[in-house]
Amino acid sequence: MDTIDGHLPFTPDAVRAFDGPLPHIGTGELNAYAAQAALQFKRKVMSPALLSGIWRIVEFMLLLSVAATIYVAHVAPVSPDHLRYLWPSVLGAGLGVAAIQLGQGYEIGFLRSRSRQVMRVTLAWGAALAVLAVVLFFAKVTDDVSRIWLASWFALGTVCLGIGRLVLSANIRRWARNGVMERRAVIVGGGQGAEALIRGLEMETDSDIRICGIFDDRGDRRSPPLVAGYPKLGNIRELVEFARLAHVDMLIVTLPLTAEKRVLSLLKQLWVLPLDIRLSAHATQLRFRPRSYSFIGDIPMLDVFDRPLADWDWIAKRIFDLVFASVAIVLLAPLMALAALAVKWDSKGPAIFRQKRHGFNNQVIEVLKFRSMFHEQSDPAAAKIVTKGDPRVTRVGRFIRKTSIDELPQLFNVILGQLSLVGPRPHAVYAKSSGNEAFVEIVDGYFGRHKVKPGITGLAQIEGYRGEIDEPEKLKKRVEYDLRYIENWSVLLDLKILFRTPLSLLKTEHAY
Repeated sequence: MDTIDGHLPFTPDAVRAFDGPLPHIGTGELNAYAAQAALQFKRKVMSPALLSGIWRIVEFMLLLSVAATIYVAHVAPVSPDHLRYLWPSVLGAGLGVAAIQLGQGYEIGFLRSRSRQVMRVTLAWGAALAVLAVVLFFAKVTDDVSRIWLASWFALGTVCLGIGRLVLSANIRRWARNGVMERRAVIVGGGQGAEALIRGLEMETDSDIRICGIFDDRGDRRSPPLVAGYPKLGNIRELVEFARLAHVDMLIVTLPLTAEKRVLSLLKQLWVLPLDIRLSAHATQLRFRPRSYSFIGDIPMLDVFDRPLADWDWIAKRIFDLVFASVAIVLLAPLMALAALAVKWDSKGPAIFRQKRHGFNNQVIEVLKFRSMFHEQSDPAAAKIVTKGDPRVTRVGRFIRKTSIDELPQLFNVILGQLSLVGPRPHAVYAKSSGNEAFVEIVDGYFGRHKVKPGITGLAQIEGYRGEIDEPEKLKKRVEYDLRYIENWSVLLDLKILFRTPLSLLKTEHAY
């Protein structure tokens, strides 16, 4: 067997840098069969990773509640001292969760099982309380903490953890049967590779993967319409549209890894989707270093792209958006009221203007803006770019566009979940440069910037790339910064961009 110990040829940078021939995959329509399947998978499901994180919090609170209950029932009537028992309770509950985590007790396959749970969780919980007892000893407070309280906490905590996990296990199995909790995967490439992968996944009794179908550009002779009971839903172009309609989590490519150019060509088309992209190494003759693999059960995969802002990252960003957008709406309400009055005073027509723009995963959304053009000359489709001295722009419109006050109503888009405070700016659906070139024709992989929600401000904007696109290089730099933001996102980066935005608005030479 061949062994590859060097640099993987299918890294994200290698995929984006690939300049081989690519078929065009613009917006296409699904065949009726694939469209019907997409509707079947349109409903969102519970993420196993999210459930695992939530269960950590549940067990921490459960152990803390048990400690408090025993304290109130046994200790408080005799010698009440809340603070003396507070920190051991919090520390012990935290140690319990950490010990279960170290024993891989929050892996979804383990949570699904029944027989393995009780013994391992009991041992982990016992080890946690043993560590707590050592801490109490060195803190010289062992005489101040009731041994009955500690022993009862271990016994009752064990019972509660066991019952809770048995109930959770039964629910996980029910949710899996009902399609409430699963990871949905689409297989790219049919034939023997897909069949070997499907058979391998079917042998994984604890697998949470649900296969939604197969997509392949090859004809039925090389890629049968039915593989191991799963239908071929269409070609790669249709897959892009399918992934934008259905709620899919993962693409698994089963093409031979030895066909490097073909695999790179395929990945170049698919990396713009906000999904995990994996290469199946199940039946390949190549062998990579062990750390190159991730696993679904015992099935080895090569990770190429990870979905940005998944699970807890998504929750953290959503909380960030809701908190800061709500505060901004309250603080900026007087300014928005004045802007609306000025727009109405300056020209006839509504103060608010709606424009269709590309949102997350290339979906079309309507963003709100203060109207900056004469009502009869408004351009909802942005068919004509706004240029310096544009006669369509009103007097008030010039000011609010330069200062970005016209963007403030988009705070309500943030509250509705259509935009984020920080992210790639949402371009108009038919956005073109001043040279009348569509943005998608200027930058290869342009739609990759839609892997996260667009934002009111972004990294490209604070670096000076806002306003008119009068030359291709400006759009390329804007997309470059957008992709850099997506790949390096953090709450701290969002805060940095947010606080630098007012300073960046002082540079208005390209904002018309």
